[in-house]
Amino acid sequence: MSDKKRTEIAELGEFGLIDHLTEGFQPKNKSTLKGVGDDAAVIAAGRDDAVVVTTDTLLEGIDFDLTYFPLKHLGYKAVTVGVSDVLAMNALPEQITISLGVSSKMSVEALKDLYEGIEFACSELGVDLVGGDTSASMTGLVINITAIGRAKRKAIAYRSGAQFNDLICITGNLGAAYMGLQLLEREKRVLRDVENPEPQFGGYEYLLQRYLKPRARKDIIEALAEENIAPTSMIDISDGLASEVLQICKSSKCGARIYLDRMPIAKQTTALAEEMHLDPVVAALNGGEDYELMFTVPLAMQEQVMRLGLVDIIGHITRETTGAYLVTPDGSDIKLRAQGFKE
Repeated sequence: MSDKKRTEIAELGEFGLIDHLTEGFQPKNKSTLKGVGDDAAVIAAGRDDAVVVTTDTLLEGIDFDLTYFPLKHLGYKAVTVGVSDVLAMNALPEQITISLGVSSKMSVEALKDLYEGIEFACSELGVDLVGGDTSASMTGLVINITAIGRAKRKAIAYRSGAQFNDLICITGNLGAAYMGLQLLEREKRVLRDVENPEPQFGGYEYLLQRYLKPRARKDIIEALAEENIAPTSMIDISDGLASEVLQICKSSKCGARIYLDRMPIAKQTTALAEEMHLDPVVAALNGGEDYELMFTVPLAMQEQVMRLGLVDIIGHITRETTGAYLVTPDGSDIKLRAQGFKE
């Protein structure tokens, strides 16, 4: 019997696990400008350009529930998930590939619905579907998406670029996707044994849209380029604001202060959270799947950013020794923590 110690994945957390598994991998090719450790890999493409590549996997029963997730919406969301990581490098997406693991319960018509959603998202974003693979699955539907984009090397925004006193900016609002999921799960539980279920979604349609059909923020990358605003760092909000702030702090070796009264939270998010006896701030900090962008810019760019009208300035970067905190309206500091993140 082996005496080798068994380490549970939960002891490391999602990001700690990635660090542990990839710590021995160092780039061997000059064309690899950035390997593991950011939203996407960066590969040289000529003297001034770079290609960014990222991959994501969505699993039935873990990332989506086909009980209430329309396949057209799922196809659209799969594209958003992949493309958002390209945008988070301050790059524009150009191609995707889609690979599927398909169980016998899926019909050709159902898969056609999935691809109609993929096609709509690609058309909206100006992205080409250029390949993929299909395999049998014993555990339900599996979707793997690889997204490819392009940018000038000097324009790419890494997680590691945040500087002392930089402003922390966020697009859109936070927590809506999480509350949309909570609403769907609630109605699923309530109507589990009802013969002709009629879910009650009235007044919360926006939350459902944010979860089922999130929009990739290509418009932000285009607006930043048009206004000559160069982010010092950037990340997309897929795991919740707290997690993403901590990722920037870890990569940039800095601290951060986020101000609670500046966090953008939609009225429907707050209303449903109160109805379900949940804290909308917790939904914003840890809910995830918003697919908004968080980025930092030098303090001198404050007026430029505010003129965009597309973002909120929610905090600033501090010294690494000060840590990362949420500041309440009364001036209290709450240490930021995130599920799946180990300091």
